[in-house]
Amino acid sequence: MNSDRYVISRLSLMMFLQFFIWGGFFVVMGVYLLEIFQGEEGLNTIIGQAYATHNWAGLLAPVLVGLLADRYFNAERVNAICHILGAGLLWYAAGVTDPGVFIWVMLAYFMLYMPTLALVNAISFANIGDPDKEFPKIRVWGTVGWILSGFIVAQTVLGFVEIPLLTAITGIESNIQSTNIPLYMSAIISLIYGVYSFTLPPTPPSEKGKKFSLKEALGLDALKLLTNKNFAVFSISSFAISIPLAFYYARTNDFIAAVAFGEQSASFMAIGQMSEVLFMVLIPFFIVRLGIKWMLLVGMLAWTARYFLFGAFPDSVSLIILGIALHGICYDFFFVTGQLYVDKKAPKNLRASAQGFFNLLTYGAGMLIGNYLLGWWGDSINLDGATEAGWLAGAMQFWMMPAILALGVAIMFFLFFWDDEVEAETLDTNVSPLPETGPDSEEISPGMVG
Repeated sequence: MNSDRYVISRLSLMMFLQFFIWGGFFVVMGVYLLEIFQGEEGLNTIIGQAYATHNWAGLLAPVLVGLLADRYFNAERVNAICHILGAGLLWYAAGVTDPGVFIWVMLAYFMLYMPTLALVNAISFANIGDPDKEFPKIRVWGTVGWILSGFIVAQTVLGFVEIPLLTAITGIESNIQSTNIPLYMSAIISLIYGVYSFTLPPTPPSEKGKKFSLKEALGLDALKLLTNKNFAVFSISSFAISIPLAFYYARTNDFIAAVAFGEQSASFMAIGQMSEVLFMVLIPFFIVRLGIKWMLLVGMLAWTARYFLFGAFPDSVSLIILGIALHGICYDFFFVTGQLYVDKKAPKNLRASAQGFFNLLTYGAGMLIGNYLLGWWGDSINLDGATEAGWLAGAMQFWMMPAILALGVAIMFFLFFWDDEVEAETLDTNVSPLPETGPDSEEISPGMVG
């Protein structure tokens, strides 16, 4: 028993560090880019391209994992090497002053980071006796790591408790998030985590000797499920709703920093993760009362409501907080319910491929297009995201684009999705409090956090 607790505590620390690193710089990256690249032509496009790097890497991550960690090397060693090399790239990125170079460096970094999302799950599953019971306890520490990184960068807990840690270390007294300090912080933690990973329980390759299949790695075996009309509608809707989703992750922090919370914005972004954990627990309650279709539909409409609040009331702090707090419904009701639907709809031999295909459509292709779209749209309307006046003037135009897109997807889904074959009562609603910032299986599920 003590041995089991020791392993679980070590894996929990692994998860904490995994997501502390990502959350430490990713949420505030937009604010930082607005600061260092101010005056650059096409600044909104630069921000969109920078955030798209993790989607490009996410598309390729299953291939890298399938080729290396699954077949040739221990997962904990690949994880260690990826994070040590990644630390060097983050440190280098902190000194880059050219937009093009910054984007390429971030792409290189995420090519190392995104595969580790699957590796930490593989390491966990291989070293615990009861995954259904024990993995949620491990994985929730990833959420804690992401939230705490936001508090540390903002140097406050929602404005109530001050955490002047970075000021004490760096001497910089204000607006840490608009500096390169978060990148340096994540780089240092990444190095420490990389070294720590070498000490994790040995996790030999699970597919050693098995022939690699690109089709299987990308989840394309699940394409045959598209012959079912409802699954096809669900898949198209999942892809389409992920396009406006990208607007939230890339631009919400610099939006609320400009109009409401200033240098404390990263702390208030953590409200989204808190909401997510709460609604994750409530999914079993809602799903048996609303059913699959209405759960998914409410999730889509929540994205519309959030963007409407941001666009129509950019000067209302309370409504902005409400928009962030909707994240639990936005993410859990659609993406978690969607994963449950896929799991039930796909035959047992295709479930892993089907989940991989779902992730490919959403966190890969959908959000990738969304990041390029938000950059183009911001420049098209001449959005000045660096100032309060700029956001107050441009909020309606900018946020109405994803609001209309999400509403359009919801209407399409309402009209064409009628799946009476999967009843809510038949679903396994024993879901765990996992944020969208990572996978809930050994498949890549990189989304982001709110």
